[in-house]
Amino acid sequence: MSNPISVEKPRNMRMPLTLAMIAVTALAGCGLPRSGPSKNEILSGAVENGGDAHIIYVNNHVNRTANFTPSYGFSSGFLSAGAVGADEIRPGDTLGLMIWENVDDGLLAGLGQSSTQLEQLQVDSAGYIFVPYAGRVRAAGRSPEQLRNAITSRLESQTPDPQVTVTRVAGDGATVSVMGKVFGQGVYPIERPTRNLSSMLAEAGGVNIEPEVAVVTVKRGRETGKVWLSDLYFNPSYDIALRPGDVILVEEDQRSFTALGALGSQTQVPLGNEQVSAIEAVAMVGGLSTNTADPTGVFVLRDEPGAVASAVLGQPINGTQRMAYVLDLTRPNGLFLARDFLVRDGDTIYVTEAPYVQWQKILGAITGGAQSANALSNTL
Repeated sequence: MSNPISVEKPRNMRMPLTLAMIAVTALAGCGLPRSGPSKNEILSGAVENGGDAHIIYVNNHVNRTANFTPSYGFSSGFLSAGAVGADEIRPGDTLGLMIWENVDDGLLAGLGQSSTQLEQLQVDSAGYIFVPYAGRVRAAGRSPEQLRNAITSRLESQTPDPQVTVTRVAGDGATVSVMGKVFGQGVYPIERPTRNLSSMLAEAGGVNIEPEVAVVTVKRGRETGKVWLSDLYFNPSYDIALRPGDVILVEEDQRSFTALGALGSQTQVPLGNEQVSAIEAVAMVGGLSTNTADPTGVFVLRDEPGAVASAVLGQPINGTQRMAYVLDLTRPNGLFLARDFLVRDGDTIYVTEAPYVQWQKILGAITGGAQSANALSNTL
């Protein structure tokens, strides 16, 4: 009986196969490079699976309930405030007095003079000024005409037929601060031409950024309101009356969204003052990556206020909720739904890779490893 013949494979054939098996084993134990989690990995983090995010497929109901844009504006306290009386004297104002006396040698005027000029009379914190021979006279809360009558009344018992004029040299007692992206930052008095927000901004030289992205914030005591500069000009109700001590800040809008995953670019994108839909947001970063994107896995991730989350989910929920909205662009109305879904400040748009991309990477890693092993064996 003859012994079975064993055929030994050539050494240069065994090595590539061995290395290929090692490559498959290594790939099974570690992750391949990718732009982020897969669609299934995100779905596995749903509340139903023990995660902390609500996974919501966008439909018409979601668009109706989730589509709101937090708007800027002023409260009723700002809107109902009347214009400051430009003639009203306030503590801190600086006044000028001119007093004429109908005698050659008067109380205030020197010999041979008929008038006396008193300059730089500052209204003290209690609202008074001091006038020689008239004493402390209350000025705050009065108009220049009312103060003139009060001073005349005090002097007429001491000098015959005194004539008094009162002028406001500076309105330091009624000022606002203008800061930020304006050409002339500083402290400005509230005067007759600058009693409203728009006129005060003009007094400060106007804004030095694009008007479309300029946001104007007004701080009054503990209350704050803000408005788009363009809305200020097109909506007269936003042109609020100013109050002493107001702080006006002009800044560039900082609202933005973040784009990640299988997109034309991965970056942070400013929103501006326009409403941006999901389909527009994707287009703003170059669209879906033709070679890698999964059109069924377009996610919009956001922290949703409790009231909105309750409306979307159809059940009462307290507190901010993590929401992952899914846009499937392959559905018959998928593009329309994405066109109607509005992106908000702080949103993250993430597009997953198509499943076959990972297979391509695995096959490429294996075949690449086998080819490398083959090349190595040929040199031995």
